[in-house]
Amino acid sequence: MAKGATSKIFVWILLALLIVGLAGFGATSLSGNSRSIGAVGDEKISIQEYARALQDEIRAIQAQTGQTITFEQAIAFGLDRSVLGRLIGSAALDNEARSIGLSLGDENLRRQIVEIPSFQGGDGKFDREAYRFALGQAGLTEAEFEEEMRADATRSLLQGALITGVTMPAAYSDTLLGYYAERRNFTWAVLDRAALTTPVPAPTEEQLATYHQDNAARFTSPAIKQLTYVWLSPEMVIDQVDVDEAAIREQYDANLATYMRPERRLVERLVFSDDDAALAAKAKIETGETQFETLVEDRGLDLSDVDLGDVTKDDLDAAGGAVFNAQVGDVVGPFESSLGPALFRVNGILAAKETAYEDAREAIRLELAADRARRMVESQSENVDDLLAGGATLEELVTEAGMKLATMDWHDDAEDRINGYAAFRNAAEAVADGDYPELIRLDDGGLAALRLEGEVAPALKPLDEVREDVSAAWLAAETTKALAARADEITQELSGAGDMAALGLTARVETAVTRNEFISGSPVGFLTKVFEMDAGTAAVVSDAATVTIVQLTDILPPDMDDPEVSALAASLAQEINASLAQDLYAAYARNIQDTAGINLDQAAINAVHANFQ
Repeated sequence: MAKGATSKIFVWILLALLIVGLAGFGATSLSGNSRSIGAVGDEKISIQEYARALQDEIRAIQAQTGQTITFEQAIAFGLDRSVLGRLIGSAALDNEARSIGLSLGDENLRRQIVEIPSFQGGDGKFDREAYRFALGQAGLTEAEFEEEMRADATRSLLQGALITGVTMPAAYSDTLLGYYAERRNFTWAVLDRAALTTPVPAPTEEQLATYHQDNAARFTSPAIKQLTYVWLSPEMVIDQVDVDEAAIREQYDANLATYMRPERRLVERLVFSDDDAALAAKAKIETGETQFETLVEDRGLDLSDVDLGDVTKDDLDAAGGAVFNAQVGDVVGPFESSLGPALFRVNGILAAKETAYEDAREAIRLELAADRARRMVESQSENVDDLLAGGATLEELVTEAGMKLATMDWHDDAEDRINGYAAFRNAAEAVADGDYPELIRLDDGGLAALRLEGEVAPALKPLDEVREDVSAAWLAAETTKALAARADEITQELSGAGDMAALGLTARVETAVTRNEFISGSPVGFLTKVFEMDAGTAAVVSDAATVTIVQLTDILPPDMDDPEVSALAASLAQEINASLAQDLYAAYARNIQDTAGINLDQAAINAVHANFQ
C-alpha cells in the first residue's frame, strides 16, 4: 500500500481545494446533542476526531515556530478551516470508498501495523504491549486506531488509482521544452557611421533649438536644496592621534598568527571502515582502475563532503608528513584519522607567509589611529547633540565642537563627498523649511548636521549652457535614424542570399544560442527578435543607441545530449504530469462532494472551540 508521494499529493490537493469548497456549503444543524460536527454523505466526522486534529495542528505550528499561540490566534490563522477542510476531504473519500465497496483487507492491515517501528520490541518484532501502550498514550483504542489505519490505506488506494501514472501528451512538454531550449545559428553585425553612404550633416541652429525643447527632460537641472552643514569625521582628527610603540607591538603580538602563517595544504580526506578497504582503494587509484572522485561518488558523497579546506601539518596528525611531502594531485595514505583510516588528496600548496614587525608596523599604527580617531569623534557626539538641543547654530559648532562648516547645492547625484553617506542623503531628502538641525551619525563614525537655506525648482538649462551636449545628442539620434534606414537597404540585399562580409560589414557568427543567453554589444530585445525570425531571413534590430542587422541561418532543436537540457525535460514532464494529476483530482474531489453532499453542525463546531478557550 504505497503511501509516499501519492499521499503527499493527496493531502496538499485536499487542503487547497476543499477548504475553498467550504465557502459554497451552508451549515445545516444536525442536532443539538450530536456526537459529530457534520457529515459527507453517510460518513460522519466525530467531535473527538475534529478536536484531536485541531489540537495536533496547533501543536505542529507551535513546534515549527517555537512560540505558543492562543486559540484566538489559531482561528485568525485559519487553522480551524484547514483542519475542517482536511477532515471533509477524508470523509468524502471514505464515503466514496464505502459506496463502491473498496476497503483494505484484514491481512494487509495486520501487515502494515506490525511493520510500524513504534510497535516493535527490542528484537525488532511486533510487541502487543508496546502497541497498547503507544495507543494509550495517543488516547486511542485498538479498534479506533485500526479503523483509522484501514480508512487511510483505503483513501490512498482510491486517490492513487486516479492519479498514478497520469501523463500529459508529449506534444505539450515538447512545445515548452522547445521554447526554453531551442537554439539558433545566426550572423549579425553592428552598423556604425562608416556604413553610411552620406555622413550626417552638422545641425542647424533651428534643429538644435527644436531638439533642446523636445527633449527638455534631458537638459533640465534637478530640484536643488541649498544646504549649510557641519561635519566631523575620524579622518579629520586622525593627525591628532598619537599611537605609542608599545601599543603597536602589543597589537602585533596579539595577532601573531595572522602575521606568521605556516605552510598549509588544501586537502580532501576520504575515510574508510578499516585499513583493508583503504588499502584496496589506494591500489585501484595507483593502477588507474579508479580515481579519487569516483571513490567519493561511489560512497554517495560530494567532494565538498570530504574537503578539509586549508590545513597545517600539525592539523593532520599522522598524515601530516606524507601530505606535506606530496605534490598537488597526489593521493597518500592510508593514515589513521579521528574518524578512522583515510586517504588524503592534495589539491593545493599554500606557502608560509611571514610578515616581520617592521613591515606590519605602519599598517597597525594606522589601524589603531583610525580606531582612536573614531572614539574621539564619538566622544563629541553627546556634546554636539546637547549643543543642538540647546539651540546652538551650525556656525557655533565649529568653535564649540571643532566641526567643519560648508555649503552645497544638494540633489540625489550631488558629487560632494559627504553625499556619499546614506544617513546624510536621507536627512537632506527629509529636511524642510523651518526644521532645526539634528545630529546625523555617519556609518564611518562621523557626525554631521545640516540646515536648509533655500530651494531651487527644476529648470530647463539655456541652450547656450548645454549647446555641446545638445549637439552631441542630436547627432547621435540622427545617426541612429540614418543607420536604421541604411540597415533596411542592406537587409533587402541580404534577403537575396547576400553576404554581410561582401557588403563591407564586420560580421559575427553565433552558433547554438538559446533565448536566455546574453549577446554582448547587442541592442535591447535582440534575441527576442532572433527567435521570432524564420530561417534564411534577415532583420534590423535597434534601440536608441545601437543598430544591428541579423541573418538567421538555422533553427536547431533542443540538445538532448546536454545534461542541463535533459534535466530540464525531465523536470518539465514531472511538473506537467503533476499538474494534470492535480486537475484530475480536483475535478474528482468536487464531483464526489457534490454527489454526496456536505452538512456541518456549526453548534457542535462552536462547542469544540469553546473547550479550547
